[in-house]
Amino acid sequence: MNSFDPQPEIILASSSQTRKDLMNRLGLRYHCISPEIDESARGEIHADDLAKRLAFEKAKIISDQFPEAIVIGSDQVAWREGAPDVFIGKPLTVENAIKQLQSNSEKIVYFSTALSVQQKSSDFEHTLVEHYKVKFRRLNSSEIERYVERDQPLHCAGSFKCESLGISLFEQMIGQDQTTLMGMPMIQLCKILRQLNIRLP
Repeated sequence: MNSFDPQPEIILASSSQTRKDLMNRLGLRYHCISPEIDESARGEIHADDLAKRLAFEKAKIISDQFPEAIVIGSDQVAWREGAPDVFIGKPLTVENAIKQLQSNSEKIVYFSTALSVQQKSSDFEHTLVEHYKVKFRRLNSSEIERYVERDQPLHCAGSFKCESLGISLFEQMIGQDQTTLMGMPMIQLCKILRQLNIRLP
């Protein structure tokens, strides 16, 4: 940031292309730094708690390094109805993606998406969790295999990309902000950035 620019540096604490695409919607100058953290659970018994801790830790690690910057961290944990303590992670392999989608068939899957915005120099910290849920239609084996082959959702919790062909898997989508499902609740982010005097629009 140069001396003629009054806007603080903005850092997205993520390497996720989907979150970069969401940030790009805002037309702000920012850059990405990926925080290296262990994303495994530490005894959390609800998806909200795990997502919130991970989003906070991601932002804090980068904020400690760049105290003047506005740092944005986000994390998402998926879980099936009635089981918020059984976390659905990224499948990472085709076999796991197929198994996840078989388990999701005709089920409601919830997404706890946490957002943490921090600026260490001003002692600003706001961390929250937003929710979204989708009802999967009945999926047969050939549909699941075709979908996984085409969309390759191996790094997506729940094994789908809602912004792509994943929309074909659903019977219903329920929530206030679809970007929550995509991995970062943008309505809430915009609200927080305005509190920090970032002009939007």
